[in-house]
Amino acid sequence: MAEYRLYCFAQSGNSYKAALTLELAGLDWEPVFVDFFAGETRSPEYRSKINEMGEVPVLETPEFRLSQSGAIQQYVVDRTGRLGGREGDRYEVLRWVLWDNHKLSSPAGMTRFLMNFLPEDKRPQEVIGFTQARLNSAYKVLDTALASRDWLVGDAVTVADLSCCGYLYYPEPFGFSRADWPNIDRWLDRIAALPGWKHPYDLMPGHPLPGAG
Repeated sequence: MAEYRLYCFAQSGNSYKAALTLELAGLDWEPVFVDFFAGETRSPEYRSKINEMGEVPVLETPEFRLSQSGAIQQYVVDRTGRLGGREGDRYEVLRWVLWDNHKLSSPAGMTRFLMNFLPEDKRPQEVIGFTQARLNSAYKVLDTALASRDWLVGDAVTVADLSCCGYLYYPEPFGFSRADWPNIDRWLDRIAALPGWKHPYDLMPGHPLPGAG
């Protein structure tokens, strides 16, 4: 068994942030499939034994379990000394991780779920339009920040980048087109060129969904 185990599923962008961080940091880890679409995270057993918040990702370390993607990413940085930037970058990296969690990943995850994983007649178009407008504002912030630099913080990839990219490689429509945001597009290519990078559907289990297509 691997030293680290990550409870996750392929369609979860938040899980992808944690999985990609573990992979690029070179830790010995393995995924543990969580059947979200069958309701596993809502089960009393999952909430009592894995995560009382009823969410993924959850990292099982030799000492404890840890949830929330940003906390898991920081654990990896502290454990390995990798992907945290230079001395003095800590709070700038954290600033981007917190911004992503609130302004980018949260509405991206919700919008993608509403547009792709609900029956078509149950998709709330007004909500989708509202969240897409919020996402466009976030894309503008990110694209502008990347206009004059290769990475969000410093001169190398950090967990700031690996947090903000979490939902942007997924193929399902949610109001994001790489062609509309050239600086984001180049940045995503730079991340994908890193040794060890994998697409979320290749890095985590659960794709394709049963009955998909």
